[in-house]
Amino acid sequence: MRLYYIYHSGFAIESDEVTVIIDYYKDGLEELSGESIVRNRLLKKAGILYVLCSHRHSDHFNREVLSWKSLRPDIRYIFSKDIMRHRLAKPEDAVFINKGGIYEDEYISIRAFGSTDIGISFLIKLQGKQIFHAGDLNNWHWSEESTPQEIRKAESDFLAEIRDLQQIAPKVDVSMFPVDNRMGKDYMRGAEQFVERIKTTIFVPMHFGNDYQGGNAFKSFAESKGCRFLSISHPGECFEIDC
Repeated sequence: MRLYYIYHSGFAIESDEVTVIIDYYKDGLEELSGESIVRNRLLKKAGILYVLCSHRHSDHFNREVLSWKSLRPDIRYIFSKDIMRHRLAKPEDAVFINKGGIYEDEYISIRAFGSTDIGISFLIKLQGKQIFHAGDLNNWHWSEESTPQEIRKAESDFLAEIRDLQQIAPKVDVSMFPVDNRMGKDYMRGAEQFVERIKTTIFVPMHFGNDYQGGNAFKSFAESKGCRFLSISHPGECFEIDC
């Protein structure tokens, strides 16, 4: 099984029979080199193709994904319901789920967990592996700007969502989770709390835009908790995630 980094929070999971694209908003490789990991590889891959979108924010969802159906009529879309509620997609365009919702077929199981922003996060079961994509689930606070009360609330809300995940998945094989330096000095706090509570075999940073150094700075802490850390260096990068 392979994991492709597309850009920001966008990833693709590729196996022999199934490809899953999550939170695509642009193809970073195409911007960088003119090559397209999505059009030149992922949309041409044989097998079943799933496209997941955790919420409507423009750095997680691009309506372009709906045009891919003309290239792949068999594509299966699983979106957060807020995308439909804000009329960015029609009811017939996708399967829409909220927190607690489950999509399941003969190839894949997708369970929606909560977020501390909008939308959902995804727990994906595929070929015997549990894979978590956080969407915008994080301990979102800015220590230099937030009040003590705001910081306490952000942390309480985040830890409540993590407890929900713990009940179903105390251990995951792969986690894609925000490590966003724009939050200031405590920007890794949510990721730290996540790996302290959810036993993670492979940790993948995301939501860092072009700040690869900031995202990869979480490596030492992740490894101290027994995680294999995937340091990302460029869009289109491919990792083997057999574990």
